[in-house]
Amino acid sequence: MIFTEEMLASMKKVEAARAANIALEPRRMTAEEKDALLKKYHPDYRDDAFVTIRVGGNAGQKAPEELNAMLEGRPRVLDMDVDLKNVYYDVDVLVIGGGGAGSSAAIEAHEAGANVMIATKLRIGDANTMMAEGGIQAADKPNDSPARHYLDVMGGGHYCNRPELVKKLVTDGPGAIQWLNKLGVEFDKAEDGTMITTHGGGTSRKRMHAAADYSGAEIMRTLRDEVLNRGIPVVDFTAAIELILDEKGHAAGAVLLNMETGEVRVARAKCVILATGGAGRMHYQGFPTSNHYGATADGLVLAYRAGAKLLYQDTLQYHPTGVAFPKQIYGALVTEKVRSIGAKLINAEGECFMHPLETRDVAAASIIRECSDRGKGVHTGAGQAVWLDTPMIDAIHGPGTLEKRLPAMLRMYQKFGIDMRETPILVYPTLHYQNGGIEITVDGQSGVENLFVAGEAVGGIHGRNRLMGNSLLDIIVFGRNAGQQAAKKARGVTVGELSIEHAKRYQENLEKIGVKDQAASPKLLPDYTRKF
Repeated sequence: MIFTEEMLASMKKVEAARAANIALEPRRMTAEEKDALLKKYHPDYRDDAFVTIRVGGNAGQKAPEELNAMLEGRPRVLDMDVDLKNVYYDVDVLVIGGGGAGSSAAIEAHEAGANVMIATKLRIGDANTMMAEGGIQAADKPNDSPARHYLDVMGGGHYCNRPELVKKLVTDGPGAIQWLNKLGVEFDKAEDGTMITTHGGGTSRKRMHAAADYSGAEIMRTLRDEVLNRGIPVVDFTAAIELILDEKGHAAGAVLLNMETGEVRVARAKCVILATGGAGRMHYQGFPTSNHYGATADGLVLAYRAGAKLLYQDTLQYHPTGVAFPKQIYGALVTEKVRSIGAKLINAEGECFMHPLETRDVAAASIIRECSDRGKGVHTGAGQAVWLDTPMIDAIHGPGTLEKRLPAMLRMYQKFGIDMRETPILVYPTLHYQNGGIEITVDGQSGVENLFVAGEAVGGIHGRNRLMGNSLLDIIVFGRNAGQQAAKKARGVTVGELSIEHAKRYQENLEKIGVKDQAASPKLLPDYTRKF
């Protein structure tokens, strides 16, 4: 029997209350209630999990302990024999990262006539893009507008977003959908060809475009095929361990490490695009993560050492519904789409304790409150959790709906003997998204000349909380933008003498403030070695 007696007893309460909970329309919280909830329960507000940055452009600001350990880590390149005169790769545009943002950037740079190359730590497509499930937002329906989308994004981000970045996100959104559609993304469509759209948490209109519940995988499949069909060079299993600057302090390439052979290669470029993704595998505060294996905040560390500034590095998104049981898939993502089509969050007593489509930070904090102060969580063996009552979906929309709309998730749970159509599932917040990142201007350029950034490594687009579906939109809009702008900029760039002196100076500054016992930085991959 996969469920414990306690789980089964709680499940009976959920089943008994299902009809009443389907009919229930929970009220949304007031702004004041949300603010109080977040300050008390959201992980971003735990003072003991953050430290003060002591060096660089963000000195005096706070950052997660785990990220700061990398900011104060010893640059890997200083312990390697690097001959900057021995240039192995020489391109116009070097894209670091092979996910959705990096691929979009490479495609557009290539389209603009640039000599472009992708270097990626794992394989092209091994990225958080591949793991995104719910969909991509864009205001392209008659009852919607980019202005409405803008207000939703700003509100969801607590009005901390950079307005100029949000404006670009929402105004370029409809075009991004059409671009993907023309490339061959198989979006869900009605019989007449109209794209099917649904709500997401914090959205005022149905603008979520999806491909069942594997939207990111479908988008990544299409982008990867386009990169390969264009013949854009992709160097797999190769991590950037340091950016290269020229004598002017402009980005001029990167030192690359072959993760299989240990070989170090110098890549010279007129412009560099960082698209290194998120930080879930840093496991901030010990949380599980929905992120792919290589998500270790490399880009933030490299850009910061080179002189770029970070923005909102102290805010992360804990997706409210990560798998809490069974342990084999602990931390995996349960897409918000499950709630957008009818399932509600229910505590151990069978009570619906919140509106199902509150913003993600509010939903995560509500679940943590239910499991801590209120004592209404379900024990899983690894902690506590609440129910997501997935049988509600077929009860509301008719048999077969869940299987049609959430086929990948249904199969994932069936592998472990759980049928989501008949049994509610146990969820708890999982580390999902890096809200903060590198500060950029609207053309995608960081504070370091000729260094562009796209995707999850960017800070400012989503403020202090991201709405569902805006990450997939972000990687397309700002990935394409970075590729276009970098290709344009590269035409007028003459690369000077290559240097990594900035890394040496950074290390000297760390030594001056007495930093010792440094870890190698950037992290590159998580370490799950068992300690005996």
